[in-house]
Amino acid sequence: MMPLIPIIILICAGAVLLFFFLKEKVKAYSVKAVMFKAAASICFVGVAAVSLFAKGYHALSICVALGLFFGVLGDIWLDFKYVFKEHDKIFTYAGFIMFALGHACYISGMYLEFFNEQSPLYIVLPLVGGLLISICNLFIAKPMKLDYSGYKVISIIYGFFLFSMTLSALSLSIMMGFNNATLVMIFAGGLLFTISDLILSGTYFGKGKERPVDIITNSVTYYAAQFVIALALFFI
Repeated sequence: MMPLIPIIILICAGAVLLFFFLKEKVKAYSVKAVMFKAAASICFVGVAAVSLFAKGYHALSICVALGLFFGVLGDIWLDFKYVFKEHDKIFTYAGFIMFALGHACYISGMYLEFFNEQSPLYIVLPLVGGLLISICNLFIAKPMKLDYSGYKVISIIYGFFLFSMTLSALSLSIMMGFNNATLVMIFAGGLLFTISDLILSGTYFGKGKERPVDIITNSVTYYAAQFVIALALFFI
């Protein structure tokens, strides 16, 4: 039970830092807001680190910890796009790439840890599904009044990794009869991540969707996703 104490402290610290980040971001985009966000993100990496040391080194725990680290970098780059607007495109691409790498780590870790000579369909179907959903996402952009101009290719690539990660967690959960808490939690984290990114699509590529409610719901679902994924390692 002892490892739960630092985990609880880190989760509470992350919640407090998230509050201060949102307070700053709703007022104005600033370096101070980015610092609060980065600090909150370091907390979910901390949760993964504590879980890793408590439960031992596994392929999944190492990959997830690395993926969460990429998430911290993605957080910083994506918020810098608002602070240094002259470099908007560079920071946006950097953020997309970091998060795509993070999801790639989650996917790799799950298959390395749990897949062992079962039907290859448990791998193929989630990856094909992730690609199809990502492509379809572009086709519904116009009805949703989203403009992906200049970001179509990177959006498809990122969407592929995001949706594939969520579907892979679902696929492996089905394979194991939903008896593995770690996989179920990663799947829940993937769903929260998807909700967060759907909201984020509106703030990045839509108009009139940068209201405080959009910023808050995007950030809350995102951090919930990352903390759930990090905490999943404790139940490995």
